Amino acid sequence: MRLLTNVEDAIDAHSYPATAEELVAEYGDLELETPNGTETFGDALECLGDTTFADAEEARLGAYSAVSSDAVGRQNYSDRDAPSIGESGREQVSF
Repeated sequence: MRLLTNVEDAIDAHSYPATAEELVAEYGDLELETPNGTETFGDALECLGDTTFADAEEARLGAYSAVSSDAVGRQNYSDRDAPSIGESGREQVSF
């Protein structure tokens, strides 16, 4: 999943260390395409406040961790969780 396709070059070229606030001020209007729509880079990083990123990779990971739930496919879904003791598990869903 690559939400930051149109933001990559901008954050790669930015001078670091940089705070989330600096990145929002500079690139906040750039749009991230999520599976369920779009949101701005600024909206994603806004909740990180005064977080400082040492390099572009930290900024990228920060943005991925801060996107809204619209960036998530099926929420609360995992095909790897074993059923708990006493549960028979979930019914399989086929797409």
